[in-house]
Amino acid sequence: MLTIIIPTYNRLPFLKSAINSVFCQTYRRFQLIIADDGSTDGTGDNVQSLNNSDENLRYLRLPHCGMPGKVRNAGARLATGDFLAFLDSDDLWKPEKLARQIAFFEEHPDMMICHTREIWQRGEKIVSQAGQKHRRSGYIFADALKKCIIGPSTVMMRRELFEEFGGFREDLEIAEDYELWLRITAKYPVGYIDEPLVIKRGGHADQLSEKYGQIEVFRIKALLVNLEAGIFAGEQRELAARELVRKCRIYAQGCEKRGKVEEACWYREIVQRYQV
Repeated sequence: MLTIIIPTYNRLPFLKSAINSVFCQTYRRFQLIIADDGSTDGTGDNVQSLNNSDENLRYLRLPHCGMPGKVRNAGARLATGDFLAFLDSDDLWKPEKLARQIAFFEEHPDMMICHTREIWQRGEKIVSQAGQKHRRSGYIFADALKKCIIGPSTVMMRRELFEEFGGFREDLEIAEDYELWLRITAKYPVGYIDEPLVIKRGGHADQLSEKYGQIEVFRIKALLVNLEAGIFAGEQRELAARELVRKCRIYAQGCEKRGKVEEACWYREIVQRYQV
């Protein structure tokens, strides 16, 4: 049994097609949880009307918080499946996505998590991924430090793994997925299905990456909180510290160019503290 969690907030048109892509899956043994972060666009009424016709669908309405990790975690607490899969409400799954991942876990009973290739779609255009040269399977921690190389909508994991790590951080508005993958990849290898089974739809105004224009500052925060908490040890700590220093130097330079001297000094202090 599998539990699917779709977090959403005021994305009803996108959400409808995301839900449809779940109902079109060739693998049908799932529970679907829609975790609604206090939408005001009629999401509740629409989803609850679907709930009347599908006993495997559950609608969870939450007070608005704006923290994707908190919303996903709330949905995960209601999970009854042995596996968890997450689908962002603006993304889509190909019909065979779940079946391919369930088959992967049957073939690799020791693996705890796997992800798939995804198609990046911005508006009507497909974005090339030719420049993406990072490692995608096995122990990928060193590559995962640089940027988020696992799309949330591509992931399936054993529920026990999610519970072991306590789920997503709930105090990060962005990069909460990057932060969780760092903790997981520091300990476990990652499986990968080299097929484009997810369509990642980007470029619309309500995306947090569009709201801020950049997300590197959130990755810096994610790295910093883990280093300060002593999450990484040995070589992994050195790698994490080195990447934090690199990111902070670049960000400090940007602050200085924009005349934000005080902010630049704060990031320079992090560089001094963690440079290896």
